[in-house]
Amino acid sequence: MIERIDGALFTKAVLSAAAAIEVERQQINELNVFPVPDGDTGTNMSLSLGAAAAELSQHAYPEAGQAVEAASQALLRGARGNSGVILSLLFRGFAKAVKDRAALDGADLAAGLSTGVDVAYRAVMKPAEGTILTVSRVSAARAVKATEENPAAEFVLIQALAAAEAALLETVHQNPVLEKAGVVDAGGQGFCVILSGMLAALRGEPFVSALPAEGQPPRVRADFSEYMSEDIKFDYCTEFIVTRRKKRDAMRLRAFLEAIGDSLVIVDDEQVIKVHVHTNHPGRALEEALTYGPLSSVKIENMRVQHTEQVIRQAAAAPEAEVRVIAPPTRRYGFVTVCAGDGLTRVLRDLGADQVIEGGQTMNPSTEAILKAVDATPAEVVFILPNNKNIIMAAEQCLPLSEKELVVIPTTSVPQGIAALLAVDTRAECSENREAMLAALSKVKSGAVTYAARDSSFDGRRIASGDHMALVDGTLLYHHLDRAQVVSRLARTFGEEAPSFVTIFSGEGVDEEEAAQTRAVFEENCPGAEIQLIAGGQPVYSYLVSCE
Repeated sequence: MIERIDGALFTKAVLSAAAAIEVERQQINELNVFPVPDGDTGTNMSLSLGAAAAELSQHAYPEAGQAVEAASQALLRGARGNSGVILSLLFRGFAKAVKDRAALDGADLAAGLSTGVDVAYRAVMKPAEGTILTVSRVSAARAVKATEENPAAEFVLIQALAAAEAALLETVHQNPVLEKAGVVDAGGQGFCVILSGMLAALRGEPFVSALPAEGQPPRVRADFSEYMSEDIKFDYCTEFIVTRRKKRDAMRLRAFLEAIGDSLVIVDDEQVIKVHVHTNHPGRALEEALTYGPLSSVKIENMRVQHTEQVIRQAAAAPEAEVRVIAPPTRRYGFVTVCAGDGLTRVLRDLGADQVIEGGQTMNPSTEAILKAVDATPAEVVFILPNNKNIIMAAEQCLPLSEKELVVIPTTSVPQGIAALLAVDTRAECSENREAMLAALSKVKSGAVTYAARDSSFDGRRIASGDHMALVDGTLLYHHLDRAQVVSRLARTFGEEAPSFVTIFSGEGVDEEEAAQTRAVFEENCPGAEIQLIAGGQPVYSYLVSCE
């Protein structure tokens, strides 16, 4: 039995875990609740951990603390999607606990797991049960107790994995949406796969999949599309970062915010205070925060209009060994956005985007990719428009990593991103532009036509692989084997809104004749609207439609 893990063995463990999550990623994707072929949990966790594996495979780290730190830094910058960001936080906490260790025994392993859980829970604005956070917390707690039974690293890892697998089975009952679907949490499944891969490396064994072999039916699949719903007591999700200028106790700020809201999370360090709170009085929250120092970032969202994704922020310095090229500012404002498709890229650039990162549903860009785009933007203030709900967290991670002032506008679609850019006034103050861009989001209704990559169901309706689907603001409207019928249903729905402007972006594989027919359908159903058809060239989505 392996007593201690040095840098070389930790490297092997991460490489094994990365290989394991790559093998299992599609099966983990199957646990996701929506059949659109996007950057799912398994894909994001695989790509994120792959960044750590790439770093460790290129350099030799004899000491465990060095190897863990290198993996943590690579994960931080390579994190993709919500699950990848949470995974990076778990590794970040682990690295903080063992940074000075030449080799890890069972107690070090348990301490690392526990600190990682603490870091992740502190950063997540509203930790929910039945997620990767739950699974990692139970796993870490068992690891701590296991050290009293046997201090060997391998024994502690065995017990941590067993506890994680048991906790994973309980996730189906801890989240009502998972229970309705009859599936375990995808992120929790990925966490178990990672631990299993690491254990195989310690034993000198190949990773053995616990999921069905290819060609066999998957053990479980998701049956629905909505991940979370809750009654809203406070309207505004308010988040901000205070740059410390005055030595005041952050506990006073905590007490004030608890009196006017809930879902409060405060991350306090020597330089900044990061705050998330749900409140009906965001102005009062910001006024109180200003007594601690200037605000370097502010985000306020009306939760009755737009559901806010869980946001994770991790303050960490960029790796010293990496050379960054930062464009000196030549103007006040710059813009970084994300999309896929040559046509969409041209539109965003025409509207003022300095950097357009290729990505979206088919590939969630990493934090590092977004940060490089920010670095290349010659502006004092850079607005980031993710244009996808699963990229928002990765964008938020750039806030403490950049020397520039960053503002993340939580756009969840390209039409929202376009509306936000149209609202910019380069002569206005930063706060005024931010408010104008956020206000523009609420005026846009985003539609899409895509296809189901796998069999699924929604609200009792079976969706077959290959069905075309109409989505409105991410919610399933209609599905049918005939794409023309799906387009017609979407056009009728938008016609009921009596829009003034409708913009249709035709996707990859849609010829001019079909695109013209689609335009005619919208002209018939939206007679008072100005209709514009643009060849977007985007993958996955046959059409993206903006309605204002």
